[in-house]
Amino acid sequence: MAGVKSTASSVKKKSSTVVQSKDENSLALVQAAQQGQDAPITSSYNDRIRPLLDTVDKLRHLMITREGIQLPTIVVVGDQSSGKSSVLESLAGIHLPRGQGICTRVPLIMRLQHHPLPQPELFLEFNGKVVRTDEEHVSDAINLATDEIAGLGKGISNAPLTLEVRKNGVPDLTMVDLPGITRVPVHGQPENIYDQIKEIIMEYITPEESIILNVLSATVDFTTCESIRMSQMVDKTGERTLAVVTKSDKAPEGLLEKVTADDVNIGLGYVCVRNRIGEESYEEARFEEARLFETHPQLSKIDNSIVGIPVLAQKLVQIQAASIARNLPAIVKSINDKLGMNVAELKRMPPKMSSVSEAMTAFMQIIGLAKESLRKILVRGEFDEYPDQQNMHCTARLVEMLNQYSDELHKHAETKPAKNFLMEEIMVLEEAKGIGLPNFLPRTAFLTILQKKVKGISSIPISFAEKVWNYVEEVVISVIMQHSENYYQLQLSFRRAGHNLIAKMKERSVNWVMEIVEMEKLTDYTCNPEYLSDWNTLMSQQDAFMNDVLTNEERPTKIKLNSFGEIEVGKLRDYPHVLQQAFDMKMRMTAYWKIVLKRLVDCMALHLLLSVGNLVNREFEIEIVNELMGPGGGIERMLEESPAIAAKRLKINKSIQLLKKSKEVVAKIMDKIGTYAAD
Repeated sequence: MAGVKSTASSVKKKSSTVVQSKDENSLALVQAAQQGQDAPITSSYNDRIRPLLDTVDKLRHLMITREGIQLPTIVVVGDQSSGKSSVLESLAGIHLPRGQGICTRVPLIMRLQHHPLPQPELFLEFNGKVVRTDEEHVSDAINLATDEIAGLGKGISNAPLTLEVRKNGVPDLTMVDLPGITRVPVHGQPENIYDQIKEIIMEYITPEESIILNVLSATVDFTTCESIRMSQMVDKTGERTLAVVTKSDKAPEGLLEKVTADDVNIGLGYVCVRNRIGEESYEEARFEEARLFETHPQLSKIDNSIVGIPVLAQKLVQIQAASIARNLPAIVKSINDKLGMNVAELKRMPPKMSSVSEAMTAFMQIIGLAKESLRKILVRGEFDEYPDQQNMHCTARLVEMLNQYSDELHKHAETKPAKNFLMEEIMVLEEAKGIGLPNFLPRTAFLTILQKKVKGISSIPISFAEKVWNYVEEVVISVIMQHSENYYQLQLSFRRAGHNLIAKMKERSVNWVMEIVEMEKLTDYTCNPEYLSDWNTLMSQQDAFMNDVLTNEERPTKIKLNSFGEIEVGKLRDYPHVLQQAFDMKMRMTAYWKIVLKRLVDCMALHLLLSVGNLVNREFEIEIVNELMGPGGGIERMLEESPAIAAKRLKINKSIQLLKKSKEVVAKIMDKIGTYAAD
């Protein structure tokens, strides 16, 4: 027995060697974790370190990760049958489920806490309930809880199961044990079992805050391990990966070379352990492990600082302390940032109304905001509310439509002006002649041609008016829908009011345009001096024209006239008796038609400005109020909150409550850290 005690004492001394933390900011915490410890396997954080782990456990219990805030976590991964369960059993000092195939079918969060009392306390937390158990029945309790979470059979689930172990002598650790990696499904497992397991593992090991505890069997080539491949995908340098080599007694040859060569980039180093065999007690297993690494010809060459469960426990304690200390300030900042964002988002949401007066106030506010937006974009030409939506830059779009309307009018009127020159005028004059003095220009002939030309372009102003109001309708509906988006119950009424309003405005404009067109058909009049000026300029070509057509001995077939280009005159020689009147009528119509087209454009522009102004300043509010306050309008419906808004409000409020609780949790530990610093 003296020899046994000597060996155990030697192992105990050697295993107290500590690998220093890479994080200098965490050095004080790591050193504190080492003070006052009788043995690594029975070590526990002192009063300064334990609160850190409690804080992280409380945050994990609050499910702060649902808010996108990652916590420092030791994640245990390994291929199936790599010895994961044996390692965790040795650390926790309890029996975990064993058997063929995958034993861990759900993420198992193991919270180990040193407990000074001799009687252990074990609890399982899952599906919102807490179940007390004991060492004798914990394995069965885990199996029952797993079946409840993942279902009977061999399927897996991503819903976690928490096992809390308060026991004298266990290290203060929190670890997440994940299902063992298997590629080939056995009977009862889904065909995509590998993909399901991989998805769960990648979710847990991807965050930078995760420490990966990779369990490897000494009996396999490390480079072929699937768990190594997965961890390298998210931790290429290995700076957050620690490897545990199990079954060292099964394959001792070459193990020293494998852990010192480090072909797979294990940045936090290796720890070689011996699994508990058969019915050995945990004390017996540690003794046998110590003797193995002390006396075995090959294994005794491995440095004492990287062998044994006690060393593994101590390393995990150090790594966990360093990780928490390193990440806690960022966690605090993330909680505060997320809380601030949620509070701001809640303030931006419409207040939940409880009375008709509140609904009326909100209703009038919607109208006011919508009117102001319409004034800005339709009247003043401001578009700061829609900088990237060109369709909402309304004054620019209206000018473009007006220019297109003007171009269309002029192009229609100027189609081949030299073709059949004067023939229309001659035919009309021939039919309008009567008994009377010669050389008088019959007014009926002029009006006949004028009416025909006006009729030819009459559809263009009407189409333009409809096009403008269709565009304005899109804008108005878009604006009122945007300002009422939080009141889905009324949006149908708002949309209907918008449609009705624009329909009335469009009808007025179309009727007005038709009146303008009819006025242009009815008579000819203008006080614009440009008419006489243009007519005189055009008539200055009459004598030369008449000479070329009627008396020029060369009898040209084509003549060039200003404003008309080159025209054919052969047919005109057949009508010498009305040629002079036809020429005069053509020039009068040409000069007057320019006035008609300008008038149609100018009047349309002025009408458009007046109508849009009336729409925004007067008609809009009247129509909306009549629609919402009239029969069936139901302003009271604003008291009802849309399902989407209600769900969003509930979600934000829950998030705020969670974040506030989390903030209280971290505030306490930050205050303690400040006190420690002052000491």
